[in-house]
Amino acid sequence: MWGDGKQTRSYCYIDDAVIGTTMVMESNYCKPVNIGSDRVVTIDELADMIIEISGKTITKKYDTKAPQGVRGRNADLTLVKNQIGWQPRVSLEEGLEATYKWIEQRINGNKKELSTVKTSARRT
Repeated sequence: MWGDGKQTRSYCYIDDAVIGTTMVMESNYCKPVNIGSDRVVTIDELADMIIEISGKTITKKYDTKAPQGVRGRNADLTLVKNQIGWQPRVSLEEGLEATYKWIEQRINGNKKELSTVKTSARRT
């Protein structure tokens, strides 16, 4: 992990981001607003969540000489909540789990496809 893992970020599930963006475009409000999440987590906490979802035993390692980016970043959703009535609905944990499963299915699907291709190639 680059840095010490204490830098903070906020993450928004893609479905929430699309809904929020659509709501802004369909509204009469024409000034910039933040679409995102106001829940702050450290990169360390994020890694712990992903490790738990994966069910794997992983030891985190830190590279404190690598760039870590800004120390903290977060969205203020006050304006979009007041003007548009939007806020994210999917929790970070739910979004991570859905994304992890989605990626896992694609990886496993690609392994099956590769297996089928290799089997077909041997027959010809």
